[in-house]
Amino acid sequence: MFTQEPLAYRMRPRTIEEVIGQDDVIGPHTALYRMIKNGYVPSLLLYGQPGVGKTSLAYAIAGTMQRPFYALNATTAGKKEIEEIVADARFEGNVILFIDEIHRFTKAQQDYLLPHVENGLITLIGATTENPFHSINPAVRSRLGQMKQLQPLTKEKTIELLHRALTDRERGLGKWHIDISDEALALIAEGANGDARVALTILEEAVYATKQGEHRAVVDAHTVSFCVEKRALTYDKQGDTYYSLLSALQKSVRGSDVDAALHYLARLLEGGDMTAVCRRLAVIAYEDIGLANPLIGVKVMSAIEAAERLGMPEARIPLSVVTIEMCLSPKSNSAYEALDQALADVRSGKGQSIPLHLQDAHYAGAKHLGRGIGYKYPHDYPYGWVAQQYLPDDLIGVRYYEPKRNGEEKQLASVYERLNERKKQ
Repeated sequence: MFTQEPLAYRMRPRTIEEVIGQDDVIGPHTALYRMIKNGYVPSLLLYGQPGVGKTSLAYAIAGTMQRPFYALNATTAGKKEIEEIVADARFEGNVILFIDEIHRFTKAQQDYLLPHVENGLITLIGATTENPFHSINPAVRSRLGQMKQLQPLTKEKTIELLHRALTDRERGLGKWHIDISDEALALIAEGANGDARVALTILEEAVYATKQGEHRAVVDAHTVSFCVEKRALTYDKQGDTYYSLLSALQKSVRGSDVDAALHYLARLLEGGDMTAVCRRLAVIAYEDIGLANPLIGVKVMSAIEAAERLGMPEARIPLSVVTIEMCLSPKSNSAYEALDQALADVRSGKGQSIPLHLQDAHYAGAKHLGRGIGYKYPHDYPYGWVAQQYLPDDLIGVRYYEPKRNGEEKQLASVYERLNERKKQ
């Protein structure tokens, strides 16, 4: 029976010197590296998207310190498992405990474990894919004084990792005779998208897909492309990365960067949540383009309707059109900023009254209350406009709307200024 461990598992770094990438976190110049080399490990929180090496770094730290190491997952571990580790720690001395998905730590787990972290019996290393300031309980976060964000591997670092796996005779594929081009290695690095585990898995699949006899393989770009294409891009739709992608899409459109916007649009569509994409594009049309191009909202809603009727993959076509048009459109946020200022006044209690001449007068006795008296009907005046008070008494003269001079809003700004001048006459 074939029981060989996966290449990605075998190539997990044994010490911090073997860690590839993450130089800003564990490089020789960092304080954390020097602490560990001097025999001290602080409790840590490691966060970042899946595959950046959080678990591997925890194992590497434990291997460097040669200290007892335990690994748990917060979603499956119970109080009993933690009690057993604490008992071992009392016997063995300080141990390192790694808890994956620590954002799911229950209160019962916290209440039992955290005192032992405080007194130094246990060094805790937590890992999460979530933003720790949003997802980690403050009680846990305060004990994990060092918080380190791990980044996806660069293409160059991923290729370095692949070369190490190809030449390592003990744990990697060094005993094989593997013929693989730089082009194929680059394809793996690009397809892995910074995920070390995925990169090594693609390499292993490609080797076995082209195996020729015992420990020999000729890996070509075509085979690598096939292995890469079978890996779907996924993300947790409640996770930090998901909301960061939506944020990056909007900020790229707002910044008029077509290529960046298309990149984030592609990643979101590939992730499978077209509904969220459509909603965000509609928000962008009114929040960031607004009065500079008032018709863009109509165009976006038409594109959304077309996308919903077409479904993927054709839905990408109308969505790409409006994304590019919004990127290249003039921008204005003046409308919603004006409303936000008005809302601030309302919430602070200003403007509680309504001028009597504007109040409803379509009922018997309204005139006895002074309602509607003196109202000037604009349609009775030249150009459909007449000066009169509309704002409540305590807000007379307030100006919420500050028009931008972009696109079609130039014309609106001109009208707005002329009307304000006539009010003063």
